[in-house]
Order: sequence, then C-alpha cells, then structure tokens
Amino acid sequence: MASPRPDRDRLTQHHVFPLDVFQVQALDVLDDGRSVLVAAPTGSGKTVVAEYGIAAALADGRRAFYTAPIKALSNQKYVDLCRVHGTDRVGLLTGDNSINGDAPVVVMTTEVLRNMIYAQSSALDRLALVVLDEVHFLQDTYRGPVWEEVIIHLPSSVRLVCLSATVSNAHEVAQWISTVRGPTTAVVETRRPVELHSRFLVEDRATDLLQMMPVIIDGQPNPAGLRLDAVGSRPVAGKKSRGGTRRRLATPSRLDVVEHLDAERLLPAIYFIFSRHQCDEAARGVLTAGMRFTNLAERERINDIVSERLAGLDASDLAVLGDAQFIAQLEAGIGVHHAGMVPAFKETVERCFAEGLVKVVFATETLAVGINMPARAVVIEKLTKYTGDHHALLTPAEITQLTGRAGRRGIDRQGTAVVLWSPFVSFERVAGLVASRSFRLTSAFRPTYNMAANLVRTCTKSEAHRLLDLSFAQFQADRDVVEVQARLERQEAALAAAGAEAVSPYGDLQDFRRRRGLLSDTARRRDRGARVDVEQSLDHLRPGDVVELDHPRHGGRALVLTSAHRSEGVRVTLLTPRRQIVNVTAADLGQPMRTIGHVDLPHPYAPHRPQFQLEASRRLARARLRTSRRSPGSSDESRHPVEDDPDLQHRLSAAQRADRIERELRELRRRSAAQERTVARRFDDVIALLNRWGYVDDWTLTEAGDVLARTFHESDLLLAEVTRRGLLDDLDAAATAALVSVFVYEHRSPDTPPAPWFPSKKVQRRWDDIQALSAQIALDEERSGLTVHRSPDPTFVAVAYAWASGDGFAELVEQEELTGGDFVRTMRQLIDVLGQLSQIAPLHSTRQRCGEAVDLVRRGVVAATDVGGP
Repeated sequence: MASPRPDRDRLTQHHVFPLDVFQVQALDVLDDGRSVLVAAPTGSGKTVVAEYGIAAALADGRRAFYTAPIKALSNQKYVDLCRVHGTDRVGLLTGDNSINGDAPVVVMTTEVLRNMIYAQSSALDRLALVVLDEVHFLQDTYRGPVWEEVIIHLPSSVRLVCLSATVSNAHEVAQWISTVRGPTTAVVETRRPVELHSRFLVEDRATDLLQMMPVIIDGQPNPAGLRLDAVGSRPVAGKKSRGGTRRRLATPSRLDVVEHLDAERLLPAIYFIFSRHQCDEAARGVLTAGMRFTNLAERERINDIVSERLAGLDASDLAVLGDAQFIAQLEAGIGVHHAGMVPAFKETVERCFAEGLVKVVFATETLAVGINMPARAVVIEKLTKYTGDHHALLTPAEITQLTGRAGRRGIDRQGTAVVLWSPFVSFERVAGLVASRSFRLTSAFRPTYNMAANLVRTCTKSEAHRLLDLSFAQFQADRDVVEVQARLERQEAALAAAGAEAVSPYGDLQDFRRRRGLLSDTARRRDRGARVDVEQSLDHLRPGDVVELDHPRHGGRALVLTSAHRSEGVRVTLLTPRRQIVNVTAADLGQPMRTIGHVDLPHPYAPHRPQFQLEASRRLARARLRTSRRSPGSSDESRHPVEDDPDLQHRLSAAQRADRIERELRELRRRSAAQERTVARRFDDVIALLNRWGYVDDWTLTEAGDVLARTFHESDLLLAEVTRRGLLDDLDAAATAALVSVFVYEHRSPDTPPAPWFPSKKVQRRWDDIQALSAQIALDEERSGLTVHRSPDPTFVAVAYAWASGDGFAELVEQEELTGGDFVRTMRQLIDVLGQLSQIAPLHSTRQRCGEAVDLVRRGVVAATDVGGP
C-alpha cells in the first residue's frame, strides 16, 4: 500500500499563497513518480516543489538531499528546512560545516554529493529524492560539470527535483535527463508572480533633472528613449567642463538615484555595482550626505541583530573590518553586500534587509545568486562588467538574474528594474537586452582527471564511454552535428545555384568584378590586388572632397568630413545629403572611391557638431559635380565584354551571394570538424595522459591513481602528483599550510603581485619543485589538446604561514592589504584541501601534519560560522 502523500492544503497554508498552476503541475509530476525540472522566474515559488518532494520522501520513511551551488545558499536552505522539519531531522554538509549528517534531510553543496557518489557512500542507500537547486549552473565553466556528474551517476531509483531560472531550452534539458535517468517532465513558468516594470533613468544637464521612462512600450523600445541616442552627445548650451563642452545627458549620481527612488516610493532597493570598492564608496557617500531611512525602533532592532551576528568576532578584528562604519550605515538603513566582506557581515546585512530594516543595499552580482533578498526595486548601474581582461555586456540571462529580486510577493503590486544611462551603451541596446528571452542553457561538461580515475575504478572502458555519451554536452553536440550537417548540405546546394547564376555568356564575370573593385572580402582573399586599389583611393581623400559612394545602404554622393589611419587601415567619415554619418574602410567598399568634386567646408572646422554638419550638407546639395563613371585608378580604359550582358546586375548579386555563402560554409566546416572531438574522445585523451604519468595502467588504477580518485580540486592531477612525490612530507604544520596555499590562492588584481616570501629554504625549494612540476603537466596538456590547469600561486604563502603560526587577523589584514572576505574565503578553501590531504597523503606523518594544519587555520574569524539559527 502506497504511503500517504503530503497534504497540499497544509503545504499551501504554510506558504501563505495559494498554489500556482505551474506548482500544481510539478507536484502532480512528483506524485506520478517522475522527476521534474521546474524553470521559473526568481521568487515565483519553485522551492514549494522541492519541499513537497522532501515531505513525500519523509512520508515514505526515506531520505532527501537538498543541494545548492554555493555554501551561503546551502546555509540559508538549512535554516529554512529546520524551521519546517526541526533541527533534529535536518543536517548540513558544506565542507566548512558538518551538522547532523545522518539526518533524514541533508542540505549540501553539489560537490559534496558528487564526492559521496564517487566514494559509493552508504548515505545513498535510503535516498529517495535529490533537489538540485540553481541547476542552470551546469553551464558554469568551472563548476558546471559537477551537476552533470551528479545527474549521470546518481542511482536510477533516486528522483530529481531540478530548480532553474527561466531558460529557453528547459524541455531539451528535461529530455536529456529522461534519456539518462528515466521519465522527467519540464514544467515552465514564464510569468513572474509580481509584474516587472523596466525603467531607464537619465540626468538631463540642460535642466539638472532626472528623467525616468519605460524601456518598453507595447512590446517595442520606447521612442522617447531611442531619441536619447541622438541627443546623448549634444552639448549643453553655456555649460563647460575642463575637457570642453559638456554632454547634454549624464549618468545620474548614486546619491541622486537613491533620493529619486525614495521620492518615488521605490525603496527598499538593491543597487548593483560591479565593483566591491565602489559599493563601499556608494554606501559611505549616501551616509555622508545625511540620508537616513530608519526610526528609533528600527535602529534598536538593527543593533540587536548586529550584536547577535557579530558576537563571535574579537573587538580588534571588528575594528580592522571597519565595524563602526558598517554599523553606522546599517543604523541609517544602508547596507553593502559583496565577496570582500566576512560572512558574518554579509549575514547581518541579509537579516536586516529581510526584516525591512535596511532600505538600500549596494551589492555586486554575487547577491543575485540564490540568496532570498527581494526588494521593491533593483538598480543596475552599468550593463557592462569587467571580466578580468576586458569589459563585456551583460547577457540577457545575467540581467534577468539581477532583476529577479525586484518585487516582493504579497507586498508589492509590481517590481521595478532601473537601468542607468551610459554613454557606452545605447538605449536601443538596453531595450534589446531587457526584452530578450533567449537564455539557452549550454553544457560546460568536460572530463577531469579525478572523474577519469573514478570511472576507471568503478566501470569498464565501454561502460565509461557509455556514461560519457550520456552527458548533456554530448546530447547537445549530437544535435548540433545533425543541425550543422543539414545546414552544410543546404548551403552547398545554395552555393552551386548562386555560382551557376553568376556565370555570364558575355565574358569572365570574376575578371569584371576584380577590375571594378566589386569583389567581396571572401573573393578579395583570392585577389589581393583589388584591395590595394581601394585602400589607395581612400588614402588620397581629404576633408571637403565629394565622392561617389558604392555602399549597400548609403549609395550615392557623399562629403568627406575626416580621414584617419587606423589599425584596420584608412577610415573615412562621410556625410550624406540626408545628414547621415557613414564610416567606411576598404573592407566596406566594392570598388575604389571616386572623387567627383570638392566643397569648401564651414568655418570653424568642427565635423562632429550638428550645426557644422547641417551647413556642410547644404553646401553638398548646391555643389556642381562631375558625373564621370570611370574609376580614376582603373588601369583598363576599354569597356569590359560583360557590360553588354542585360542580366549583369542579377549576375553580380548572385556572385555576391555566392561569396557570402562561401564564408558561411567555411565557418560550418570549422564547427563540424570541432564536433568530431566528442566527449568520449576527450576522455580518451585524459586517460592517455594518466597512463603516461602512471595513474592508470591498462584500465587499472595504480596506487597513485587511487589517490587521484579521492582528490577533488581544479588542479587535481598536480595536487596528487605533489603528494605522490613527497613534496609535502617532512614539514611542520604551519609550513604545510603555507605550501598548500599555493593551490588555493589566485592573484586576480591587475597590479603585479608582491615577491613571494617563504618561511625556510626548504619550503622555497619545495615551491620550486611544484612550479617545475606544474610546467611539465601543462606542457603535456597542451600537446594533448586538453584544458591546461591553473598554475599554482605563491602569493599567499606568507599570510597562510603567519596565520597558522598564531598571528592575529587584524595585524595580517592591515599589513597585507587584504579584504576580510578574501582572507576568510581563501583560508576556508585551504582548510578544505588540507582536510583532503589528511585523508589521502601516502605517509601517516604527512596526513597527521595536514590535520594539525587544519586545526591551526580554523580559528578566530575563519572559524566563525555563517549558519544562522532557525
């Protein structure tokens, strides 16, 4: 007899809101014994489905796991589930924390579950359900493969509840999971529970006022916003800056934005700034300006939360973390949230914001991942962010993730997402990004050394290949192969047809195109001479020359405004009679530019000013011009035979079409060749390398391979090889912590890192050996076409040694100019690796030293828990 299902009415009452249609559909799927993928906007109630599945597992007397991508989200879910089921029935496993791990419900990071699966842990024996939260993380370059490993390797008897942000291909993902595990249904909800209104905010310097407008009206970009693109660079009459005339439009100041939100009753708000330092500066600036959003009762409650959350930190540590400024900001209703803060500070902000005490939080995008902090409004200061080597536009998926916080269900009738004006991103581009619904989930799966070792340990070679063929990466690649091959066939047929149309019975059409400069980029690669003629014709042009422009969109006469040499060649800026500005290089032209006259330009020479362009266009319209049709650079005075072809224009169009198709075919062939390297073939390359390094011997793990199978790290092979060669042996605990830190720290600042310091010559020699070993592995990876591992970094050695030797947090952070958050995060990663080494290092003495190092590092602010009570 089947166990009773959880009472939906009771569940609905617990969550305050009636169940939505998509939630009912998802619960029906679970009751039918299938797995479910729920793709829905942030704040829509996906967690209800997870909690129902957990309750069903408990009703059957079995276990349920709830996995999350980050430890902070795991900690929050632990607290939430404790409220529902009680602390005795809920556990937490994150690497940092191990609480009640044998409980019927356990919250953990996805990596912890993956490690359990590979270790064939008995904890999986009574497992009925796994919740994979934020499953769209499987496209994350570094952590995404873990989700696929879990989905592929979990026992088939375990049902999945996959929770994802709204993605375009949810049904494709569900179909893949069905292929791997059995019946899985995608339940997709695109409607937000609270309607989102997107707004654009700009400062008009002519009036010194802020103007806020809708981004989209009736499904189209707001015409008023599009007009801003035309006036954005116009000067403000009578207003000068040190650099010259000021722009008419400007990005509103942070203080003005907050005041505007307050006046429009759009607080509480989350203000996203993609810089930790700028988040701190913004909060400090608003406080200094005298803005206060709290009353006496709220300030008293804030101080209670501060006392509770920061109780575990020493006074000296709090002082170096800037607790006085932090608390003063909170008391005013102003918060900051970014990865540079210690967990206790971030938790304090989250708690105050959740209780409605903090009215504006300046945050980096890390706040957008999972943490439950809805607001009435969200502000995105810039639609670009620095990736480490360049600035890139946010993707539609990233924008949706950020704006998902706007609108509190049951409190707000609508949420508001505000994008600020920027001279670098047009309103038209903003509207396109905001309106986009293209969030296709793409696999980032790749075989790792640890994965390969575990497959060798647990599977035959054919079974391993079969499992890899089940990856989402291979699932998508196979579909892409079919799609690319079909497109190749279509384009090859189209090329043949276009080529036939481009044949003239009157003569050699290609010769005519070459002589007249009509070859496309593709054709010019076969005839470089024509490109030189075009380039030279541009080089001879001067401001005031009138040319006959052969351009697909702006053909006809045009006036040369400027001419400049750039990396791509000569670039000429032209003005058409309709006052359109056209920038052209040789790559844009089908034939050499012909000069047909000259115009005296207005004085003073100011080609970028609208008034100058207006007068120049008038003079262009009045100019008397030559009408010669022959290019001055042409070396052939005679008429070409194909000019007698009555279908010449049609044949020329066909030739251009053939050139375009040929370009597309080259790209398709490149993609087709790349797809031949399937996941299984890449896995074979990994196995071949492991064979060369002695970790695998004819599909059998060696002793070193067994260590690798238990090493979970992005540089797993290097770390395993270091322990194998004894480079961590015969060191004291503090020196061990210092040397192991080279595997967890990564210097990301554009500034040159300081010269590394080592506690002894012995440790320095070991570092030299690790560095040389890393270079050897990297060389083998490059030769094998594999992803090269991240190089070890000795920058943190001195800090790790000092901390493990007992130095104080305040002294270290001040001397080394570290943020508290970076210090704590790196130390916790160090604890994780040391903990693994205490289990897998070959020598007992080394395992013991690693365990001692864990105890030395886990103290003070590093040991302060980031798990709040229920």
